[in-house]
Amino acid sequence: MCLVADDRVIDVERASAGRFPADPLAAFERWDEFADWARAIHDGPAGPAGPAGSPSPAPRQVFAIGLNYREHAEESGLGLPESPATFTKFLGSLTGPETRLRLPSEFVDWEAELVVVIGRRAERAAAEDAWRHVAGLTVGQDFSERVVQSAGPVPQFSLGKSFPGFAPTGPVLVTADEFADPDDLAIECLVNGESVQKSRTSSMVFGVAELIARLSAVCPLLPGDLIFTGTPPGVGHARTPRRYLRPGDEVITRVEGIGQLRQSCVAA
Repeated sequence: MCLVADDRVIDVERASAGRFPADPLAAFERWDEFADWARAIHDGPAGPAGPAGSPSPAPRQVFAIGLNYREHAEESGLGLPESPATFTKFLGSLTGPETRLRLPSEFVDWEAELVVVIGRRAERAAAEDAWRHVAGLTVGQDFSERVVQSAGPVPQFSLGKSFPGFAPTGPVLVTADEFADPDDLAIECLVNGESVQKSRTSSMVFGVAELIARLSAVCPLLPGDLIFTGTPPGVGHARTPRRYLRPGDEVITRVEGIGQLRQSCVAA
């Protein structure tokens, strides 16, 4: 685990002399203590070279929200939900920010998302207090196999969105205080350089605070948990004609102030 401080990448385990191990979950479990230490650190051993990994690579729970942008609900031919439409992405789908995406079929779609990482346990949290439970924000992509997702008498959202590599996150975790307004960030998805999704997170039906309040009213949100907050309009499945990813395609997912993901599509 590394900390980005100014222009330096600091190896947390070495810089803290073992106080915080390499496992990010250990930091989330002691978020107040870790955040105080991180604010005070200005120098330390450089982190290892190579691509970044997922900010929370082994969460205990992953929540994902459907139809959370009005225009996406409209393009899907569905009404706005009265409460967050919630599913999960199984843990085997999690991966880092720069990967090769193996396409299991000809029906894989893109969905750019802002992802919330929980830092403090939230149970029946009030919306006005919800941001206190957030460790930070990162970029996510909710790749979706549309045939599997819709199969059966009951839609299989979680299954269709959980093939290996279908949940890249990263490249860094950014704390809320780093943004002028963490509720209003530009979000975009590009396929082969073409902007296919472009919106702002202020357009979400249920904002970050409301999602935390609604979810934590049902089950506790634990340190390290992820919330994929929904995707804006522009998905391939809603286009005429429909458009899906093909081997050779490159998908870039961006969120303002955080960075970008890059997936190169290959045949399974």
